[in-house]
Amino acid sequence: MFNLYKKPLLVATLILSSTNLLAAGNNSYTLQQAINYALINNPNLQIMQDKIAQAEAQLGIAMSNFYPSIKTSLSYTHTTNPSLAFGMIIAQRRLDFSPTTDFNNPGGVDNYRPEVTARYSLFRGGQDYYNSKAAELGIDAAELNKSAVRNHLIQTVSSTFYAYLATIEVDHVADRSIEAVKKELQQSKNRYEAGSTLKSDVLSLQVQLAEAQDTKIQTANAIELTKTSLKTLLGINAHEAFEIDPKNNWTLPQASQSFDELLTVAMSQRPETQAANKHIEIAQKNLNSVKGAYLPKADAYVSYGSDSKNLDYSTTRDNVTAGVMVELDIFSGFRDSSKIKKAEHQLEIAKKSAIQTQLMIENAVKSAHLKVLEALARIKVTTSSVTASDEALRLVNEQRKAGTVTVTRYIEAEVARDKSHARNIAARFDALRAEAELNRAIGMWK
Repeated sequence: MFNLYKKPLLVATLILSSTNLLAAGNNSYTLQQAINYALINNPNLQIMQDKIAQAEAQLGIAMSNFYPSIKTSLSYTHTTNPSLAFGMIIAQRRLDFSPTTDFNNPGGVDNYRPEVTARYSLFRGGQDYYNSKAAELGIDAAELNKSAVRNHLIQTVSSTFYAYLATIEVDHVADRSIEAVKKELQQSKNRYEAGSTLKSDVLSLQVQLAEAQDTKIQTANAIELTKTSLKTLLGINAHEAFEIDPKNNWTLPQASQSFDELLTVAMSQRPETQAANKHIEIAQKNLNSVKGAYLPKADAYVSYGSDSKNLDYSTTRDNVTAGVMVELDIFSGFRDSSKIKKAEHQLEIAKKSAIQTQLMIENAVKSAHLKVLEALARIKVTTSSVTASDEALRLVNEQRKAGTVTVTRYIEAEVARDKSHARNIAARFDALRAEAELNRAIGMWK
């Protein structure tokens, strides 16, 4: 297993360690501290937590259909229609059969009706059930998506942290090169003034010094750019103090597992795979839900209200209405069939997305595995190169002092030494970055 972190990253530990870090006012971060801080403060991870809360709210909306709905209302009606008018008069308990009553010309009648109505869905073709199950799966999918973001965040922080340390080491190599060339340049100037060397040697060393200084400018800029990227991942403001603690005992990865073994682990624990399967289930539940539109719907209802010619309430004029209503859509303008087709296509998309996710994971594991193997092989080669180039430069320096080699040979040896060190630094940190990438590919930090 390519495993850099042996201890689990527990949430309580993360919160405690990050809180202690801030309380102490320490702005110098180790890799583990940087990861802990990012897991609490990274905006993308916070967004995923809000999406989980959003999915939980969606479940609440779906579950609301299993409860009765209750509402109150107040209506006012004025009419001169005889049938409506006498209906209002009867509801108001004011019917008068005296000879003066004219049933054909009742005049204008006012009716105020405060009312409380309760409705309960008895059956909706299984739509409420399937929608609630889809919402429950939506919460699971949101949590898995957060795990995927967490997995990616830890890998990105680790890789950026290693890139920062690599640029620092390259910067140190540039400093050593500048000092060495400056020293040789001064000695060459002294020899030139004494007439024991050529002016071209001095000029060549000045060119070499300029190149070393140019490398120094580039590495210094790379350090600041990498630091900015790391601060963004940690959710740290650009104006806040931030430093890296380089004191770490790095353990290079060991190629102890084959690609097939790593792929098996990845398929079993990558959150993206599990999330893709959840989305298939969600799409199936949504399809079942929209198919329920072809089934009848049944609702029970009860209302309590009072009719009066003014807003005065009296229990002598109240009334209760209760019943059950069964509905069946005969024709909806092809709306329901279109919804079913849409849901079927969404299910097919979810299935194909799961296949695409599997292929993406296979490629990620293969790529990261090959990068680790490549970096480990490069480390062996570059380590030998560093030893040889250091020894070559030492011998050239002795020969240079004895006047048996030209400044051109010295410059060649200096350049070769710097390049070998830079390649070795790149190989070592490439191995660490590849290990972090592989850990993400197998879903280690879910």
